[in-house]
Amino acid sequence: MDLNQRSPNSIRGGGNRKVLETIAHSSRIYEAWSDESWVNEGAAVRVSLVCFGHRSDARLDGALVPGIHADLTPESENSDSIDLTLARVLTENAGFVFEGLRKDGDLDVDGQTARRWMRAPNPHGRSNAEILRPLINGIDITRRRRDGWVIDFGASMSAQDAALYEQPFAHVLQFVKPVREKNNDRIRRTFWWRFGRNGEQFRAAIQKVPRYINTPRVAKHRLFVWQPAANLPDTATVAITISDDTTFGILHSRFHELWSLRMCTWLGVGNDPRYTPTTCFETFPFPAGLSPADTAHQQTETLPGGEVIPANMPTSPVRTAAEKIARAAKRLNDLRENWLNPPEWTQRVPEVIPLGMSTSPYPDRIVPKNGFEKDLAERTLTKLYNQRPAWLAAAHHDLDAAVASAYGWADYSADLPDEEILKRLLALNLARAGTE
Repeated sequence: MDLNQRSPNSIRGGGNRKVLETIAHSSRIYEAWSDESWVNEGAAVRVSLVCFGHRSDARLDGALVPGIHADLTPESENSDSIDLTLARVLTENAGFVFEGLRKDGDLDVDGQTARRWMRAPNPHGRSNAEILRPLINGIDITRRRRDGWVIDFGASMSAQDAALYEQPFAHVLQFVKPVREKNNDRIRRTFWWRFGRNGEQFRAAIQKVPRYINTPRVAKHRLFVWQPAANLPDTATVAITISDDTTFGILHSRFHELWSLRMCTWLGVGNDPRYTPTTCFETFPFPAGLSPADTAHQQTETLPGGEVIPANMPTSPVRTAAEKIARAAKRLNDLRENWLNPPEWTQRVPEVIPLGMSTSPYPDRIVPKNGFEKDLAERTLTKLYNQRPAWLAAAHHDLDAAVASAYGWADYSADLPDEEILKRLLALNLARAGTE
C-alpha cells in the first residue's frame, strides 16, 4: 500500500529526520517534494511532502532520480552517492556546544535600568552586578546590540537569597511569579525566580574560558562571533565554549558551513537554516589533532600577532596548521569588527562600575559618535554578508585555504565541488565513528 505524508520541512534535517530514516529503512521513498510553500487558514509555512511504498521509480522535486535518501536528497547512479544520514555523533565533539538559556518569563531589563540597579545598595551589602548579565539573542548577532540585560539568579540560588538583591527581585516578584505560578511544568512553578532552562552544563563550561563562540540558531547566513564570558546566550543562539581562534576559524570555514547546511533543519517562510547542536556540530569532523577534545581542555597561548591557539602544542604539522588557521580567523574577525564599528564613527565607553566594586565586570559599550547614529545603524553582519564585498570574500578564501591545508587536501581550490567536500567530510566522520 502506498502512503503519503505532509510534514514541516524541518523533518528532513536534524533529529526530526529519524521519522524519514525509519520510513526509508522499512519501505522506500519513491516521490518527495523537499521544500514547498504551504498556506493554510492564513498561516504560511514550508513543508516537505513524501510518498512511500514499494514502487521502483523515484522522483524528487519533479525530477526522475535513482532513489531518495532520508534527508530528501537524491541518490546517485554510481557508488559515490553521498548519504549524510549515515553521519554519526562524534564523542570528541561532545560537551562543548549548548543551546542558550531559556528565560520563560519577563526577566529582561533595559541597560538604563540595569545600570541604575548596579548603583543601588542591598541589605546584605552585595552588588546587583552579581545577578545582572548582558543578554545576547539572535538579533544582537545578525543586526546590532540592543543593550539588553537579564536578571539571572543562577542555577541554585534560593528565593530567600535572591530577595536580598532588592530591586531586581521586586521586578521578578511583580512580573515573573504570577505567570510562572500558572505554568504546567513543576520545576518552572517551584523555582519561579530562576530561568526556565538554567543551562547548568553551560554555566560549568563557561567558567573555564574568557570568551566563547556564539551563533544564531536561525539565520540567513551562518555567522559565528565572539562573546565575552560575562555575556549570557539567549535560547535563540547556540554557544560553543571554546576560546581559541583556530576553532573559530574551522567553524567559520566553507567546510563547516556546507556541513551545517546539509545537517541542519529549516524554519519559517523565509526557509532560514536552523543550527542544531547535535547534528551540525557534534557530527562535524574537525581536522586531525584539532577536534574539541584535542584543544578545548588546554590553556590557550597568544601568538605575537594576538592570535589565540591551544597552548602546549609541540612544533608539528598540527601546530603549524593551528597557527595558520588562527591568523586567518583573527584577520577575518578584525576586518569585520572594523567594518561594523569603524573608530571614526564610534567610541568605547567603559561600563558602569557597580556599587562596591573597584572595576566593572562587563565589557566596554560601543556607542556612535555624534552625527553617526544612522550610519552605524546600517552596519550589520547580515547586510555585510548580503553584500559580501571583495575584502570579505578574500578573507574567507584565505581562511578556507588554511583549513583545507589542515585536512591535508593539497588539491583544494575554491572550485572544488561542494559534493566532493561533503563526501570527504562524511568519510572522515564514519572513520572516526568506527562505522567505515
